[in-house]
Amino acid sequence: MFDKEKLGQIKESAEAFQAKHQKSIEKRPERKQTFETGSGAEVNVLYTPADVSEFDYMEDLGMPGSYPYTRGVQTNMYRGRFWTMRMYAGFATAEESNKRYKYLIEQGSMGLSVAFDLPTQIGYDSDHALAEGEVGKVGVAIDSLADMEILFDGIPLDKVSTSMTINAPASVLLAMYIAVAEKQGVSSDQLRGTIQNDILKEYIARGTYIFPTEPSMRLITNIFEYCSKHVPQWNTISISGYHIREAGSTASQEVGFTLADGIAYVDAAIKAGLDVDVFAPRLSFFFNAHNDILEEVAKYRAARRLWAKIMKERFGAKDPKSMALKFHTQTGGSTLTAQQPENNIVRVAIQTLAAVLGGTQSLHTNSKDEALALPTEDSVRVALRTQQIVAYESGAADTVDPLAGSYYIEAKTNQIEKEAMEYIKKIDEIGGAPKAIDAGYIQQEIMDAAYNYQKDIEAGKRIIVGMNKFQIKEEAPKGLLKVDPSVGELQKNKLVELRAKRDNSLVQEKLETLRKACQSDENLMPFILDAVRAYGTLGEICGVMREVFGEYQQSVQL
Repeated sequence: MFDKEKLGQIKESAEAFQAKHQKSIEKRPERKQTFETGSGAEVNVLYTPADVSEFDYMEDLGMPGSYPYTRGVQTNMYRGRFWTMRMYAGFATAEESNKRYKYLIEQGSMGLSVAFDLPTQIGYDSDHALAEGEVGKVGVAIDSLADMEILFDGIPLDKVSTSMTINAPASVLLAMYIAVAEKQGVSSDQLRGTIQNDILKEYIARGTYIFPTEPSMRLITNIFEYCSKHVPQWNTISISGYHIREAGSTASQEVGFTLADGIAYVDAAIKAGLDVDVFAPRLSFFFNAHNDILEEVAKYRAARRLWAKIMKERFGAKDPKSMALKFHTQTGGSTLTAQQPENNIVRVAIQTLAAVLGGTQSLHTNSKDEALALPTEDSVRVALRTQQIVAYESGAADTVDPLAGSYYIEAKTNQIEKEAMEYIKKIDEIGGAPKAIDAGYIQQEIMDAAYNYQKDIEAGKRIIVGMNKFQIKEEAPKGLLKVDPSVGELQKNKLVELRAKRDNSLVQEKLETLRKACQSDENLMPFILDAVRAYGTLGEICGVMREVFGEYQQSVQL
């Protein structure tokens, strides 16, 4: 793309600049010896065409909405419609969360994003001994179809897009959502939304797994197959780098490990007999947004380009939609501070801009008080308004990929793609993501990165405003949202009433049929859906699968 003679002149000029720069440092020392990105990668004082000398516009960028999708997956991006503005919400009972959802819709939220409590995430009913003290704490408690009916009461499921952050029991919660829609008179082919359904990152970074690797992958591919036929507008998985980054990874690791997980899911689906161009268009991704705005923009662009190449060259995808990496973004929870929480509003604004400049398809903005507690209604509104101000007032959404052509952005995009691909190759050598997880390779890499990051903070090398610099004396926070301890008792009472009213013989029949299906090679989604319709509980359904499949045990040697 660059004239060789001109490029030579630029290199000479850059070398002369560097020499001049070194002399100027003697008179006017720089703030620190080395400048680094949020991930610890060195940042040069200047970037020129020499840093992207091999740059090929059509191969490396192309046009928006076209391979390799570096510039975005739609031709006109936000000039057509803004990203979906989601607010992650869920706490206490279905009744309480339903009120919050309706409030968010009234305030302009375009989609719902459901947070489930810990017992729900690991497939236990609220009256299970292990659920004690955790019911409704970090999300909403959903024990049965009855709770799901309340959660979406008065919310037309053919009009909203719903994302559900659920993994190990994703098949059960999706079945509940489909059943609620049926009761509203909405057919499954009208439903739009996403289930996270990414079990590999649970083994890597979060820990809310239930079943061993093989049956977990079976459940995921069962969902791919079922939805391709019956819920065609549904994104069947959100392959998550978010939690990998929250655990302490670098930007390049976030891309590399996430796409390696994606490769494992595509491999599993193909081995299960599915055509790549049937299920791949409904794959989606989930990335973090941290404070280093330029590194984050480059990260999203690199992920799109690398995934397009993987799908085309490795898996032979023919449908352009199979190659287009669509992703949701959430601002970085781990970047929020309990000290001076108002500062978090600024952090979230920066991260929002990074996601938008990077071309996200949907976005959730964290609230300022989330380092302390569940967000209040007022703080959630400010978080939503942050997205709306960026959308309507900043101008960032008025042109596609506005930072393209920046020598720094293009050089950083190339660097992240290269480093991410090196991680993928290493994981391939180990035998794929599941084996790399069992060997502890991915976890160790993340832990090393997290250790280095924390060490820099404690040494004062990395400044966190209000935490390790610019501190003030603060009073204890007031007005935080707290979940009433009685929520657990309320949910237990609901379960007692449910089991008294339902047809228990029908429930047992459906659970036994599910058990036999688990012991066969059949797709489990229809059997799970039948058990849900009969008001079998989450714990009862997952309990059957636990008995047949067993439970996953971490055995990595770190």
